[in-house]
Amino acid sequence: MTAHARNDLGKVFANVADNYRGDDVDLHQVYREMRRSSPVLAENFMARLGVPSIAGLDPNRPTFTLFKYDDVMMVMRDAANFTSGFIAEGLGSFFDGLILTGMDGEAHKKMRNLLQPIFMPETVNRWKADRIDRVIREEYLQPMAPGKAADLMDFALYFPIRVIYSLIGFREDRPEEIEQYAAWALAILAGPQVDPEKAAAARGAAIEAAQALYDVVKVAVQERRAEGGQGDDLISRLIRAEYEGRYLDDHEIATFVRSLLPAAGETTTRSFGTMLVLLLERPELLERVRNDRSLVGKVVDESIRYEPVATFKVRQAAKDVEIRGISIPKGAMVQCIVSSANRDEDAFERADEFDIDRKAKPSFGFGFGPHMCIGQFIAKTEMSCALNAVLDLFPNIRLDPDKPAPEIIGAQLRGPHRLHVIWD
Repeated sequence: MTAHARNDLGKVFANVADNYRGDDVDLHQVYREMRRSSPVLAENFMARLGVPSIAGLDPNRPTFTLFKYDDVMMVMRDAANFTSGFIAEGLGSFFDGLILTGMDGEAHKKMRNLLQPIFMPETVNRWKADRIDRVIREEYLQPMAPGKAADLMDFALYFPIRVIYSLIGFREDRPEEIEQYAAWALAILAGPQVDPEKAAAARGAAIEAAQALYDVVKVAVQERRAEGGQGDDLISRLIRAEYEGRYLDDHEIATFVRSLLPAAGETTTRSFGTMLVLLLERPELLERVRNDRSLVGKVVDESIRYEPVATFKVRQAAKDVEIRGISIPKGAMVQCIVSSANRDEDAFERADEFDIDRKAKPSFGFGFGPHMCIGQFIAKTEMSCALNAVLDLFPNIRLDPDKPAPEIIGAQLRGPHRLHVIWD
């Protein structure tokens, strides 16, 4: 791994976080008040915080913001009346509009059915031992163990990229190239900006990164096709897959794979970092989990409820609707504040407590309904493997008392930037 590739990726990761930071406010306190006083707000609430949102792309379209669990659930599960096609106008514009999250109806259903098998538990579990757990332990954590101290966000930034790009079908013997591709993918995420002065430059950089990423993905597609496309990776599966009575060409596969990459590592990086912070802040709970690994899945699920990475989702009303007595016209944008819904007092007992023993209930950290994150099982498997490995290989791991305490921050993409730990 070259220092340049590592520095480039780390810098872009920080830039994305800064772009979506929002004002320095206690978001959970703000959301608590909104649930009480204005559960349905006729306003682009994220813009009030200084956070770019796809809801604000067209100033002539009204935006409504939802804060309550039941309202967010209703919108997320009803893809017919609350659509996602407009997403192709925002991030989708960097992908020629071919983006799974920006598709609706039958087209979305067919394409998702095409992609789904590679992300299902039976497929991921076949990879778990050799292509996820082994990589995490042998390539990352075992070399770190003698050092007795680390910033775990360095590990969290690189291991999901290494895993997911391998599963997609990139060559595993070119780690420096993979990190460059990941940096380009993150540069696309930084494309939307609120600040007009930054917007043109960021959009230009995003378009340039999208083209560079397309070029390397297409080469990978051509390589897999030349090999016969018989592998178990996503690209090979897409080569073999039949869609609407025909097979996909190299351009279609390349654009689709490219559209998946910006979130491929990002979400797991921040989710894993947040989960570790929540455990390290609670040493008794950490020790309990160390001694009972059957609790790892509960830790993963509760951390995703308690501090989801993507704090809001946006849909568009396909017809005139009414929510809690508020009229929302056809074409209006509906902003669902996931972080608020996940801590709704009416949905969760002691909603502001991190409690792995709470009764299981759906939350929205990976979305919900037809557009629920297609890669969530991979992300959860990576998080579980990484947590088990950290507990196995870093005895008595604890926060480094000589370094700044980690903070979970961000009004859109949320998580810690640093996580300094020591172990025995």
